[in-house]
Amino acid sequence: MALYAIGDVQGCYDTLRTLLEEVRFDPAVDRIWLCGDLVNRGPRSLEVLRFVRSLGDRAVSVLGNHDLFLLWRAAGGGPRKGEPIDAVLEAPDAGELLDWLRARPLLHVEDDFTLVHAGLLPRWSRQSAIKWAGRAEDRLRGEDWREFVRAQQKPPRVGWLEADVETRIRIATNALTRIRVCDVAGRPDHRFTGPLSALPAGRWPWFAASRSVRPNRLIVFGHWAALGLFRAPGVLGLDTGCVWGRTLTAVRLDDGVVVQQPLVDRVDGL
Repeated sequence: MALYAIGDVQGCYDTLRTLLEEVRFDPAVDRIWLCGDLVNRGPRSLEVLRFVRSLGDRAVSVLGNHDLFLLWRAAGGGPRKGEPIDAVLEAPDAGELLDWLRARPLLHVEDDFTLVHAGLLPRWSRQSAIKWAGRAEDRLRGEDWREFVRAQQKPPRVGWLEADVETRIRIATNALTRIRVCDVAGRPDHRFTGPLSALPAGRWPWFAASRSVRPNRLIVFGHWAALGLFRAPGVLGLDTGCVWGRTLTAVRLDDGVVVQQPLVDRVDGL
């Protein structure tokens, strides 16, 4: 049995299926972990959702910011130019797919592995991350999920220490799905999206200051396309910019073997 972790798919269905053929993925014995952002920007978000859902417990996918954007659209948020996800919202099985999507975890922890879309707040221990991710997942799975995802589009302006419980849940959701870098106080700075070589003064990658990073454990994440395939003690970054015309990456977690598949989908603008 093999366990493969895969970076951001973002609607690139043909590339995902080609990559799985390349690694000879067998759902009868193998499993895949997906770093979130199953949808958006690429041409076939609907097919990606249907396929991953069909795998049942052979696939674990955490929620990314683009997945939350789809839920926001479903909750009444207005369309934005260049977001090709109408096919999901108009599909006959849209309700089932959206219910399945909002039941996905924000954080998945198994043995010495942690799977997250973007990263963890530097001040969190592993147990704190599990706690706050769980509280946010409860909101997404509850009857008031629409109100929660609508509120999530307006990131809180207060810090963690000043926030009440409900605001901390929103901060946690924002961090798990959007963090790349933080300031000296550990506050996320979402304006920076570039490579490590371009980091401005006073900004650090979240994993450089994280209490959760340990050499004997591995945090697997995506979201940061400019970072590319990134390996350091305790962390593995897997967003290699597939939807931007680069590659979709899989890493076999038992032995670290890397397989990269160049984009084969036709993406507008490329």
